[in-house]
Amino acid sequence: MLRREVLDDGFIMSPKNDFVFKLLFGDSKNKDLLIELLNAILKMPHDELEDIELSNTELLREFAEDRKGILDVRAKTKNGEHVDIEIQVLYTEYMAERTLFYWNKMYNGQIKSGDTYDKLKKCITINIVDFKCIEINKLHTSFHITEDETNQKLTDILEIHYLELPKLFDNNILKDEDDLVVQWMMFLEARNKEAFEMLAEKNEKIRKAYNILEVISKDDKARAAYESREAELHDQMTRLKSAKEEGIKEGIKTGIKTGIKEGLKEATIKNAKNFLIMGLDVDIVAKGTGLSVEEVQKINEELN
Repeated sequence: MLRREVLDDGFIMSPKNDFVFKLLFGDSKNKDLLIELLNAILKMPHDELEDIELSNTELLREFAEDRKGILDVRAKTKNGEHVDIEIQVLYTEYMAERTLFYWNKMYNGQIKSGDTYDKLKKCITINIVDFKCIEINKLHTSFHITEDETNQKLTDILEIHYLELPKLFDNNILKDEDDLVVQWMMFLEARNKEAFEMLAEKNEKIRKAYNILEVISKDDKARAAYESREAELHDQMTRLKSAKEEGIKEGIKTGIKTGIKEGLKEATIKNAKNFLIMGLDVDIVAKGTGLSVEEVQKINEELN
């Protein structure tokens, strides 16, 4: 059997890479880390999360490099509530619509034809995103279905959370570094050993997460999968940037063409007005300007 190579060059993976995130929080051996993260975000009692059940952990078995692998973390609480955590580094314009689409799949997937509605349990979606998508000056926002005026909840069945990592660097947004949610967000955003070690001093569970991160960062097979995922993400970012730039170029070209066309039209109309004021016949003005007789008649009516 081939021996797994252990690398020790000081390299540390980014925990906000979805592959690494799942290794840290989607492995049953690290269930305590997931419980701490969920408790920080959801403020659930620990006893509800003690018997949390993980699903879709197949990616972890072989450090799969399959691009079709499911890279979110899904769990079920003691009370049967479904939780889906996804970390998203690529900008998505329709983030709210995307969130509701996948929440709906999770919600509807609980029952089969003939089942009664009482089998439906609460579904919670947690989006950790590497871009700003909510126009509220908060790092962590949560949403439910409420009545417009009284803010009374229609039902507790839907719960959606957003944790926006770039807002950590926004000086206009208040952040308490003793807040557990802020600490976990800082851990995900950390880029060097100094930042990780500072957080590990404050938070025992983050220390454990960092220790695991150090171990998997030295594993050659895990690193190969990580680098493959990073390359794929960079490719997607490049394609998105190229498409955006091409769209801007095409928009400029179209705008110039439209502007020229509209400018010529305005000049033609102005000439037609001058000819009509001079007393020339409508038919002659139409032939001289290239406008239709109907257009020249309309201009003439406006002048009179």
